[in-house]
Amino acid sequence: MIRYKHVNKTYTASDAPAVRDLSLTVEDGETMVLLGPSGCGKTTLLKMTNRLIEVSGGTVAIEGEDVARTDPVTLRRRIGYVFQGVGLFPHMTVAENISLVPRLLGWTATRREARARELLALVDLNPDTYADRFPDELSGGQSQRVGVARALAADPQYLLMDEPFGALDTVTRTTLQEEMLRLKSQLGKTIVFVTHDIFEALALGDRIAVLNQGRLEQVGAKEELIRNPASAFVASLFDAPRAQLRAFGHLLNGT
Repeated sequence: MIRYKHVNKTYTASDAPAVRDLSLTVEDGETMVLLGPSGCGKTTLLKMTNRLIEVSGGTVAIEGEDVARTDPVTLRRRIGYVFQGVGLFPHMTVAENISLVPRLLGWTATRREARARELLALVDLNPDTYADRFPDELSGGQSQRVGVARALAADPQYLLMDEPFGALDTVTRTTLQEEMLRLKSQLGKTIVFVTHDIFEALALGDRIAVLNQGRLEQVGAKEELIRNPASAFVASLFDAPRAQLRAFGHLLNGT
């Protein structure tokens, strides 16, 4: 479980808070989507989870432990992180990129190689084909798959994903969203997923937390947010054309 309790973040004394008195609980095994426009605080909240950014006030706790009291390096090795830029090391092969955290944790070379091959297969990349390639030999979609595999390498319970598919073309993005749903069902990880795309949020989230100007406007299942918005902002956010929302009817009906 991840629990945010009265979390605040202000970068300088003169700035408006990036996150304002935000309280939210992410239950074990669920995918919580943080949804909102650019600058609403969703990435800041995500980065405070593993102390890439420190809180200005309040607490972030994982399994009941305040992350501020946890060594940041140890904390980050326990939490998988996937972001839009991927950040693969260009001088390392795909297998070496995936194996980075296990190597830091002291895994043997044999164990690291086996884990890299296992994860490549999991994200639908043939390990015989891709393990020895370098990042510049991959497409955007392949790079993102490797990024997901790298985040899963040490088998963390928690996975943070910061707009991982945002820079991809529509077809590739849809394919990876489908892969994400498959992995979510298969692995049972607790995931916090940042997006500004309402339809991506509807497709992937067990619950959606809507942020606006650093505040939590509403959190709930997709059906609740569409049918019972708690504010004018949430209502306007989900005021998509009816034909588009009907495309998600199977999600709203739980089938």
